Amino acid sequence: MTCIVGIAKDGAVYLAADSLGADVTTYAVEIRKEPKVFRHGEFVIGYTSSFRMGDLLRYAFTPPPLTEHLSKYMRTVFVDEVRKIFKDGGFAKKELDRESGGEFIVGIRGRLFVIEDDYQVGELEGGWHAIGCGQQIARGAMFALLQAGSNDIAYVLTTALKAAEYCSAFVRGPFHILSTESGATDGTR
Repeated sequence: MTCIVGIAKDGAVYLAADSLGADVTTYAVEIRKEPKVFRHGEFVIGYTSSFRMGDLLRYAFTPPPLTEHLSKYMRTVFVDEVRKIFKDGGFAKKELDRESGGEFIVGIRGRLFVIEDDYQVGELEGGWHAIGCGQQIARGAMFALLQAGSNDIAYVLTTALKAAEYCSAFVRGPFHILSTESGATDGTR
């Protein structure tokens, strides 16, 4: 239960996330201290699905060196290493000979990729996306703001998250924002 939003613009990628942790069986909620977005070398990553998955991506995963065209690298070398880490860390699920993980967003070199729970890697036209239970609300807000010509990326991201927070029981601040820009610092709003 979460909302992660991202925008690729002018050679940088910006991600923002809420802070809610929720148990959908008991409807218990908690505001988590650890951000759902983080830097990993030149990558920025934002995750939903599981805090365990986030821990594996943040602390156990080391992105392999980028030696190929970025699209091919993300869909083969990168995602194959993610699968290995999820399996070794006890997070990957296997059902009917089909392996699955979780959903997360990756920004690198001005491009935004979404990795689905079946390990497919996608890149959307427009260079922006949202994942998590608040994704449709956030995407609507992002679409409206970007179509209206807003160039303030932090404003677009936080407004999208605020819209999701307002309309979804499972999205809450504080919001964490970061980017791939050199010298950029993590921020909280």
